[in-house]
Amino acid sequence: MIEKLRNIVIESNTKNGRRFDLIIQSLIILSLLSFSFETLPKLDSGTKEILRIFEVISVSIFSIEYLLRVFLTKKPFKYIFSFFGIIDLVAILPFYLASGIDLRSIRVFRLFRLFRIFKLLKYNDALDRVSDAFGSVKKELVVFAVATIFLLYVSAVGIYYCENPA
Repeated sequence: MIEKLRNIVIESNTKNGRRFDLIIQSLIILSLLSFSFETLPKLDSGTKEILRIFEVISVSIFSIEYLLRVFLTKKPFKYIFSFFGIIDLVAILPFYLASGIDLRSIRVFRLFRLFRIFKLLKYNDALDRVSDAFGSVKKELVVFAVATIFLLYVSAVGIYYCENPA
């Protein structure tokens, strides 16, 4: 039973695993849309209530997914402290913080809900290939960035001295 659940949640190389991933991806997108609608001015109270209920349901599902990943992963601490483990936690944390803290003074925590978009990254093989490509040219990119910053600095100094002669 646990191995079957692990294949669905962690491995996702089965039909049910792909279905699970698709459901989570769809929920992430719907959650982001809901968050966007929530920011619209002049929303009536009925719509706000529907969006709040959807938020509770989606965060509950994300929380269950997070806990399943922690318990089903063979090395749970490795997942918890991995990039995607932290993203999964940061995506649900604002909901729980809002339950116990008055967020009017620290509204910035609401923006952490946008981290849910990063949850989509774990489901995209193409992004893995792009990441590998960037990893292979990392040194060249660093040299290019340093050269670009240096040229921008020299240009700015040159412009300053041309417009403000001593």
